[in-house]
Amino acid sequence: MSPRPPLPAFPFDEHDLDRFRELQQLAYRCAQSVADWLEPGVTERQAAGRLRRELVAAGVEDFFHVPFAWFGDRTAFRHFRTPLQFFATGRKLREGMSYVLDCAPVVDGYTADIGYGGVVGHNPIWDRIAADLLDYRELIVQLVRERRTLNEVYAAVDAKIAEHGYDNRHQVYPGRVIGHQVTRMPPQRLPAGVNLFGFGVRTLQTLGRELIHERMAGRSPLWADGRASRHAPTPGLWAVEPHVGFRDVGLKFEELLVVTEDDAYWLDDDLPHVHRGLALRDRTKAGVR
Repeated sequence: MSPRPPLPAFPFDEHDLDRFRELQQLAYRCAQSVADWLEPGVTERQAAGRLRRELVAAGVEDFFHVPFAWFGDRTAFRHFRTPLQFFATGRKLREGMSYVLDCAPVVDGYTADIGYGGVVGHNPIWDRIAADLLDYRELIVQLVRERRTLNEVYAAVDAKIAEHGYDNRHQVYPGRVIGHQVTRMPPQRLPAGVNLFGFGVRTLQTLGRELIHERMAGRSPLWADGRASRHAPTPGLWAVEPHVGFRDVGLKFEELLVVTEDDAYWLDDDLPHVHRGLALRDRTKAGVR
């Protein structure tokens, strides 16, 4: 068996990382704005539509994929059988119900892909999952720094999910992916917003090229638990989204992980789920429920 080709050099400079970080912050601000607007009776379609309008008003030019909104048991992808079930529906939000907003804006070829979870009112199960999400965030960056293979990191996250008593819901995504590489996309030649099955045409073209290029090098731009992910993380940016569920409550985060030739770190720690998780941990330590 021939040895794998050497890993490529890190493809971005500090200016690029600043642009990715600014866009990720913009995406979270828009998601937060929609979350603040949500109330019982709002439908998934209304939430996804408002998220799209907020992003466009903020200067977003295109989308890696269309904005998604999931409410209630749909946050845990219960009974999902086909990709069409990921699209927003007429499901109405109710008191105590969890929700997840997911968007992937593109500006000047830079991409962010984020997941924002919340709950209307109070739900102690949701609080517990929100605090535990930090464990997955810390575990992922630790193992990537150790140069563990992508499928090994995936398996370790699975083990941690089981230890917490939850179940892995990212396995329901197409390809069972927990993440994917993010590159700067080429200039748009088609009208903004043109998509196929929810993914921008430019996205599909870029992914297609990356899949071919990475497979020729014995790697994959998609992070899953199969044979194609039996390699060390490729230097670059990865959108990572551990998604867990307990009964009818699902929650995830999604953010950009920086992987260099000899290190790994989250692009930004100033994010809603990080602050929320730390606050919930402090409350737990203090015995406050």
